[in-house]
Amino acid sequence: MSAAIEPAAQPKRKHGKGVKGALARWSGLALGLLLPLGLALGWELAVRAGLSNGRLVPPPSVIYATFAELAKTGELQRHTLATLARMAAGFGLGVVTGTLLGALTGYSRFIFRLLDPTLQALRAIPSIAWIPLFILWLGIFETSKVVLIAVGVFFPVYLGVTGAVASVDRKIVEVGRLFRLSGAQMVRRILLPAVLPSYVIALRSGLGLGWMFVVAAELLGASEGLGYLLVDGQQLGKPAQIVAAIVVFAVIGKITDWLLVAATAPLLRWEDRYGARA
Repeated sequence: MSAAIEPAAQPKRKHGKGVKGALARWSGLALGLLLPLGLALGWELAVRAGLSNGRLVPPPSVIYATFAELAKTGELQRHTLATLARMAAGFGLGVVTGTLLGALTGYSRFIFRLLDPTLQALRAIPSIAWIPLFILWLGIFETSKVVLIAVGVFFPVYLGVTGAVASVDRKIVEVGRLFRLSGAQMVRRILLPAVLPSYVIALRSGLGLGWMFVVAAELLGASEGLGYLLVDGQQLGKPAQIVAAIVVFAVIGKITDWLLVAATAPLLRWEDRYGARA
């Protein structure tokens, strides 16, 4: 008699897990929006109830009307694109220089002793102090603004990369040498995975500081950009325009940070850490 052949077990579908993960993400987004939306609604109700005239701090309805007016004339899009272009150029320049110098100082003790004291002294200089010097060196146009943003991005990336490379576990490096890995293989298979989590945090810190520096850059003689909207609103007594520009800064800053996290998330899937989310 032939033995009965049982059908192969079908793998369980993970549809329920996917739906649960999507619901968790949307609930997290809703929870994050709860505080700002609650504050906006509360202030709108306070102004409508006569508790404040809303002149210096306009209610959300007035800010929305300002957004609509700026968008209708094309001013909002033009100034936002100008700021994004400056930020992209400065962020790229700061990341490249910070990564290269950070890797060199973290890998070589001699280069660390040679460069790090000077770079740490430069890091202590306030951003505003660079502005007159950059104007004299580079002029008042785009180059000085991009370089100022790059300075703000550079130092968090440099510190993050230097600390990450210097703190790589020596035993892991010895294992790589035991397997006779070449220099390129050592970087790709040992050093890069070890420093990548700290590097992503350094990039996010550099991005946040870059948005702070772009405001300082656009406050000096800019004819377009969100910083120009801030100055224009101050000079013309338009608090709604000032708040609208601040809101745009907050929104695009959060979006760029989210894009950076999303772009680097596939590179960190190997991590088995407490804070990981499904």
